[in-house]
Amino acid sequence: MKQTKLILILAFLFGNMTFCKSKPDNISSSIEISAQSEEAKPEILPGADRPEVYLPKLKGKKVALAVNQTSILPSKNNMHLVDFLLEQGIEVKKVFVPEHGFRGKADAGEKVDNSIDAETGIPLVSLYGSSKKPSKEALADVDIVIFDIQDVGIRFYTFISTLHYLMEACAEQDKKLMIFDRPNPNGDYIDGPVLEKGYESFVGMHPIPIVHGLTVGELAQMINGEGWLKDEVKAPIEIIPVANWTHDDHYSLPVKPSPNLPNDIAIRLYPSLCFFEGTDVSLGRGTLFPFQVYGYPDPKFGDFTFTPVSIDGMSKYPPQQDKLCYGKDLRNEPLSHRFTLSYLLDAYRLADQGDSFFNSFFDKLAGSDRLRKSIIAGESEENIRSSWQKGLDVYKTKRKLYLIYK
Repeated sequence: MKQTKLILILAFLFGNMTFCKSKPDNISSSIEISAQSEEAKPEILPGADRPEVYLPKLKGKKVALAVNQTSILPSKNNMHLVDFLLEQGIEVKKVFVPEHGFRGKADAGEKVDNSIDAETGIPLVSLYGSSKKPSKEALADVDIVIFDIQDVGIRFYTFISTLHYLMEACAEQDKKLMIFDRPNPNGDYIDGPVLEKGYESFVGMHPIPIVHGLTVGELAQMINGEGWLKDEVKAPIEIIPVANWTHDDHYSLPVKPSPNLPNDIAIRLYPSLCFFEGTDVSLGRGTLFPFQVYGYPDPKFGDFTFTPVSIDGMSKYPPQQDKLCYGKDLRNEPLSHRFTLSYLLDAYRLADQGDSFFNSFFDKLAGSDRLRKSIIAGESEENIRSSWQKGLDVYKTKRKLYLIYK
């Protein structure tokens, strides 16, 4: 009996020792596996970085590209798409150039002229000058057009307007448009008022909210599907999708998408601060931290000070140039930042200028006159937001039809 008890006691102790030993090991293994899976998470590959998918389709074809400084292959040391295609023996006939130019050095709104690229000798055809849509002649000698420009997911960012006109031209001239998709750095949410009919412009061509939550590939599908091109024509598009990315994934851009969006926080603040383009308030153009601060030449606007100056390649003639501005420094905002009206409402209150606070560009950015009138009427952000919720809900339902990265 004593021997039996001893065996049972030893068995119990051994069993508990085994259990206690195995539990930390299991936790440790779990942590290691988690860490390994985090490390082993596949690299996000933009469409341009998937040549095995598109190169066979380009062999023997005459190709035109709509590209800029963002059209790179990160896995190939940020090699430019044009250089890569030339290296692969693809016949590149011309490059269609959007706002800011082929190398991304033109100021916002600055006219881009036709020219020849000094490095490659390829003709550059401007889509941000006297014409924003490729002509019949410009497309006559090409078989395929490639669109590969990094977007930031905001309605008034003009590269999606360039996409619209390119789709329209390809539809009319029966040219295939291949879209090399890229992640949307603001693609994890949807917010803001939907653009209303009658307020279409180059900074807002579609009835979508300010933060639209689509990649350019998804938006192209929506433009086709909703019949938004002239005469409801459909562009013959093919999308080379991003690999290993969803709308929930953070994506830090390897190259700044335009001269005044130099980093991740500027890109996240862009939808909130761009409304100041429709006022006299500075949003930091003419500094090395544009779209990360705001201010005005009046001490009541805040304790942070900065002086906008002319910076070649960024802002040649910034608002409030050479004036000491007082305001807010937002550079420490988290990358989880989402669209807010708080900065705009705060500046409007401090300015105490009534309707004269706004210029004629404001309604184009907002997509209607409702936001301006609501601010003048003294409505709160909560009430203003509730006014656009119905349109936002309709859009969200529509958006689901065109998602690639669900």
